[in-house]
Amino acid sequence: MYDVAIIGGGPVGLAAAIAAKRAGLSYVVLEKGCVVNAIFDYPTYMTFFTTSPELEIGGHPFVTLREKPDRKEALSYYRLVAARENLNIEQYTEVTRVYRAPAGFTLEVNRKDGSDGVVEARRVMVATGYYDHPVPLGIPGEDAENVSHYYTEAHPFWNLNVTIVGAGNSAADAALDLWRGGANVTMVVRAPHLKPTVKYWVKPDLENRIKAGSIRAHFESRVVEIHEDRAVVQRADGTTFDLPTDFTFVLTGYKPSLEFLADLGLARHEDECLVLSEHYESSVPGLFVVGSAGFAGRTNQVFIENGREHALLAVAEVERQLKGALA
Repeated sequence: MYDVAIIGGGPVGLAAAIAAKRAGLSYVVLEKGCVVNAIFDYPTYMTFFTTSPELEIGGHPFVTLREKPDRKEALSYYRLVAARENLNIEQYTEVTRVYRAPAGFTLEVNRKDGSDGVVEARRVMVATGYYDHPVPLGIPGEDAENVSHYYTEAHPFWNLNVTIVGAGNSAADAALDLWRGGANVTMVVRAPHLKPTVKYWVKPDLENRIKAGSIRAHFESRVVEIHEDRAVVQRADGTTFDLPTDFTFVLTGYKPSLEFLADLGLARHEDECLVLSEHYESSVPGLFVVGSAGFAGRTNQVFIENGREHALLAVAEVERQLKGALA
């Protein structure tokens, strides 16, 4: 029986674990992949939007060669923090169901060896983020082998026709990286322009490439079918055309997936955000949701920088509740 079970071993989950350890709470981190799995899935050569101090957890300095760290530096930093803190992390352990129990909660888990088990905890903290769950287009061909919701690097796509669906940061970064890697890049965008939230140093670069014709873009258009050698694109007027395509990246965003909490009857706001207290406690007493996991309709407002603060507030409330119950 742990004081708190933390679901998710990303930066926010690790920040919660450090805070729980320092508060004298017994805890376990349950991570279905590797530690900071979402960052591992980022594009290979990605550079963070923010500076390294804003990514720090537990007071451990994040020293980098540049002002803004890259993916490799972040992976190294969070591994080192987890090791230095000797955090209790169970990697490759997926939580499949959470339900109420007399003393708190029971978590059903599937471990890396394929075995099932349970974890008992007085409190549960969900820090699963949202990057594992892409927003689908819901069109024919989206599940084909030549389609991906994640971008890694440009090299395999040299001299190929690549279509990118989307107009946010992921799509913009992928378009430029693929173009520099020698791919023939075409973007298909529902809106009449790129999203205003695209990183300020990336947006003008991409707009200039589109203006010069180096990267082609079809605005106010959408992909309605994906085939082995082409994507079918529909214009705003309803007409369609075939776009020669060897590979399609559907980079239309991501959202939290909390099916494992279905038995708890969580309340939600209209924008799908969980109803949270100032301490990030959900409508289910004792169940806390920190980081972007609780903000399905506002994931663009929650990052490592503020998610780590959620973790500290939530752990402080867990400590208050549990120690108050013992008093």
